[in-house]
Amino acid sequence: MAGAPAPGRNLSPVPELIRMEGVTKHYGAVRALDDVTFTVDEREIVGLLGDNGAGKSTLIKVLSGVVPVTSGTIRIRGRAVRIASTADAIAHKIETIYQDSALVPQLSIARNLFLGREPTAGPFGRLDFARMDAVAADLLGRVGITKRIPPTTPVGSLSGGERQAVAIARAMYFDSDLIVLDEPTNNLGVAETQGVLNFVRSARDDGHSCIFIAHNIHHVFQVVDRIVVMRRGRVVADAIDPRTTSVEAVEQVITGMTADGRPVA
Repeated sequence: MAGAPAPGRNLSPVPELIRMEGVTKHYGAVRALDDVTFTVDEREIVGLLGDNGAGKSTLIKVLSGVVPVTSGTIRIRGRAVRIASTADAIAHKIETIYQDSALVPQLSIARNLFLGREPTAGPFGRLDFARMDAVAADLLGRVGITKRIPPTTPVGSLSGGERQAVAIARAMYFDSDLIVLDEPTNNLGVAETQGVLNFVRSARDDGHSCIFIAHNIHHVFQVVDRIVVMRRGRVVADAIDPRTTSVEAVEQVITGMTADGRPVA
């Protein structure tokens, strides 16, 4: 259930951070989301699973302000909010990291960390490159990049895991309450994947909540506190505890079929 504690977490009730209730999204006659209720607690990592077309991407696009909701409400810490743009989502401390990381390959690590929110200095408002470089150098170490990479390095020269680290560092630096990760381990090697999973764990330890979307269920099981499954635009399970449930059982919920091809009851 929402708020189920992860190992080592305080067993007292956890406050709710996000509540999406009765959320529906129509594309003409197609219902991409159908009366969805979805919650995330403070300092909770929620795994959002489902086959292609289940509604996962649409749900996070609504929460991230990429697409407008047809009907329903979104509450943050109990207060109803309107998220009509990505700027609205950022203002509500929601950062979304897509599988392509939304980074500019030609720009440096430091510039990508501050993209669109660059600090300025002096009477003429020039970009404060020294501050950006200093913050970037510190953040790279905090998110687990152990080798010395100059913050002036173009993002295009980084590995896939390092790019994801930069994107996650950006969300952490701007003090996001909720970090949404859409397929963050897609096309990464084993070592880079473990690095990203470590970043997710550290985000929770630093006080952030996360929504973790991945096709690789084994990655989800390694980091999340609770699993939510969507199918055909609806939430069909929202209280799956990865500590007491098998991967095979979750796969059956996702497909709606048992291993021998029978519909799940």
